Amino acid sequence: MKTTPTIRMIMEAYPKFASVERMRMERPCERTVASAISGTRRLCEIGGISLDEPLTILTRKRLEHILDSARNLKLRPISIWSYFYSFRKLFAKWTRSYYADRKWAIPTFEMPSCRRQSPRYVRPDSTVLAKVKDWYKSLELRPDRREWVLATLMLEFGMRNGDTERLRWSDFRPSRKEIAARMKSHDCASPSDDILPACPHDRMVLCYTPHKTRLSSARTVAWPVHPDIWRKLHEYHDSGIPHNKRNGWAKNEDRDMQLVVPCARDVYVRLNMELRSLKIFTGSKGCYELRKICIDHIYQKFGAEMASSISGDDIRTVTRYYADPSAVNIEGIRVIDLL
Repeated sequence: MKTTPTIRMIMEAYPKFASVERMRMERPCERTVASAISGTRRLCEIGGISLDEPLTILTRKRLEHILDSARNLKLRPISIWSYFYSFRKLFAKWTRSYYADRKWAIPTFEMPSCRRQSPRYVRPDSTVLAKVKDWYKSLELRPDRREWVLATLMLEFGMRNGDTERLRWSDFRPSRKEIAARMKSHDCASPSDDILPACPHDRMVLCYTPHKTRLSSARTVAWPVHPDIWRKLHEYHDSGIPHNKRNGWAKNEDRDMQLVVPCARDVYVRLNMELRSLKIFTGSKGCYELRKICIDHIYQKFGAEMASSISGDDIRTVTRYYADPSAVNIEGIRVIDLL
């Protein structure tokens, strides 16, 4: 006979189930588990619900009451909805078999509807883009070359802040054509370590899996590196990384495992403040606007599929934020001429 567990029982069992599931599927990560537990606890605090109450107490009417309480407490909408999404993680599809093994009856939750959507991307005008271009060019002349590298990773490759912080030199790989050419010149059937080290003249590809999609679609980005950019990155690695062990900038023993931009977060803070002071971007995430400019321009020039390839986002997401149905992209045509 099945029994209905209390909220506390679910919160205590979920981390144990998650650790077992992580051994099988590499998810959910510990951060996801922590946010699910803390978000659920915060929801109960706002609604005045004891953790020893059965799950059936969390009806839609009770959840909407929690929304009203959050409004009275003047909580930000993004905060309260993050608690709701954290609560839903406790009942993801993978949890069903674990709860069934304990003979727990899990009710079907009807969540309050949420129709909020982030606004579409607003393209900056030509004046702002000209300022961005001049500012970016000035970065090459600065003593701390990490500033140029960070801006390049976002403006030329559409990378997110966190992904640039985790990026390692092993994520830059020779293209398939380059590997095939080397194998032919070395007369070997498979690539080996002695023919793979990269040089400034190689045709390289930036290949990584965005952290945001690693545990969902696991979509991998593979984007060709312009030869001029690769040459400058090669020079940066050889002479542009500050050698200061106290600040963690010293080169490691193995090049492939070295971070491309050591202590990247400090550089982000500095660049964000600079972009605001120059009045190029006024928001708190100035550098993130560089990523949006990259994706938007790839979208306009090469279409949604290419924009999805460089960003790692689902093509529906790219279309949702960057498409402009009112923009005229082609000359006047007659469809009959296309038949």
